[in-house]
Amino acid sequence: MGQGEDRLEKQIAFIREMDKEKLIARQTYLANGERKENDAEHAWHLALMTILLSEYANEKIDVLKTVTMVLFHDVVEIDAGDTYAYDEEGKKTQADREQKAAARLYGLLPKDQGEKLKAIWEEFEARETPESRFAHAMDNLQPVILNVASGGKSWIEHTVCLSQIMGRQKDTKKGSEVLWDYEWEKLIHPFVENGMIIDDREKE
Repeated sequence: MGQGEDRLEKQIAFIREMDKEKLIARQTYLANGERKENDAEHAWHLALMTILLSEYANEKIDVLKTVTMVLFHDVVEIDAGDTYAYDEEGKKTQADREQKAAARLYGLLPKDQGEKLKAIWEEFEARETPESRFAHAMDNLQPVILNVASGGKSWIEHTVCLSQIMGRQKDTKKGSEVLWDYEWEKLIHPFVENGMIIDDREKE
């Protein structure tokens, strides 16, 4: 097998492995509330949102790089599993599980591609660039959009309080102040007003 053919075999093998992302269940329901989304659907939604909403980024971003970032940001969950945003116990082992997963999964690719994509994932995790900050804003906003559309189904199921939501959203405005303002005023605050999200911030 020639070098070019071997490279293609590795790329096809990686693509086959990525199909497993469709099997990783998340805790957020689809907008119609009928079932929970999977990781592949989540990543697709973030890519779509990045293209549509990039004009609201606080800083100029490379849109293609950001789309790549959100498409690959949860690939590690094929091995590591999904860690729910409000699962404090799961978060304790999350970083170690995901680092091991990244080494194996990106290691399936030709070295140059694997290293490039792993670096983009690490950049997402570090939250230190305009692209990673906006990618996290998308990752934070998308579940809120779906939760509101489904009548707060996942929030109610997990008895999520406002302090938890605000903790999760603390970096959203670093990516986009415009989108954070919209998210608070149009999506989260109305659920606090109608009592579907318990405002427990005074207990902190």
